[in-house]
Amino acid sequence: MYKILKAGKLAGNIYEMVVEAPRVAKRCLPGQFIIVKADEKGERIPLTICDYDREAGTITIVFQPVGASTEKFSKLQAGDSFRDFVGPLGRPSELCTDDLEEVRKKKILFVAGGVGTAPVYPQVKWLHEHGIAADVIVGAKTKDLVILEKELSEVAGNLYVTTDDGSYGRSGMVTKVIDDLHSEGKTYDLCVSIGPMIMMKFCCLTTKKYNLKTIVSMNPIMVDGTGMCGACRIVVGDEVKFACVDGPEFDGHLIDFDAAMKRQTLYKTEEGRALLKLQEGDTHHGGCGNCGGDK
Repeated sequence: MYKILKAGKLAGNIYEMVVEAPRVAKRCLPGQFIIVKADEKGERIPLTICDYDREAGTITIVFQPVGASTEKFSKLQAGDSFRDFVGPLGRPSELCTDDLEEVRKKKILFVAGGVGTAPVYPQVKWLHEHGIAADVIVGAKTKDLVILEKELSEVAGNLYVTTDDGSYGRSGMVTKVIDDLHSEGKTYDLCVSIGPMIMMKFCCLTTKKYNLKTIVSMNPIMVDGTGMCGACRIVVGDEVKFACVDGPEFDGHLIDFDAAMKRQTLYKTEEGRALLKLQEGDTHHGGCGNCGGDK
């Protein structure tokens, strides 16, 4: 059992929990995720890691209830426990594994949308701890849904907050801020965009105009988290990849977001899953060893 040390709302319907998981905290890096299960009969839910404390042995997760299992999560309090808390899974951010001196040479922009702000934070924090200041755009629908602003302001080079309705910070979508920063003479070598699929799609369309390499996290399409279910199968350029075992981060300019979003919708029904399995044949699964997705 994995004890919940802290539980509460961050904003709106967005929840934060600090969980005692020393083995995960000891090995994880920004960009990776965990799989959480509330009880023996509960669904396995993949969630990206928001923060970690190696000395305290804790992991911070942030989530928004979208189904029965995450709704149950939201009812848990400090002192309760998760049945399973598995990780770290997936590949870490390349920023944490590439040659540090090469990373220092890059001007980096992060674009976070909604709950996607949670997995952006540990990457920006890691860079800050290594003397690298990255700029960050945080977007939310309204002021009440902006999360982790204080935490990011302490580790980001420049923090730009924008709301769709103009109720706080700048007014408009994150893509407008990207355009505005470019007009203001800001230039970058790398963009990391994490948030809803539709946001990442339009972020990539925007950065492509400026020939700005953009990394995205395909965590939103993961279901099983091990490659066995085939839910997170995507085509990156001309290669079949699986978000859970090959990612979750990929070159956003190589992803067909329309196909990924259509797949995400189809996978919600039994008939849709059967259709995808029929169409994709041996390449349907990732981590089962049938297609090489686990290599």
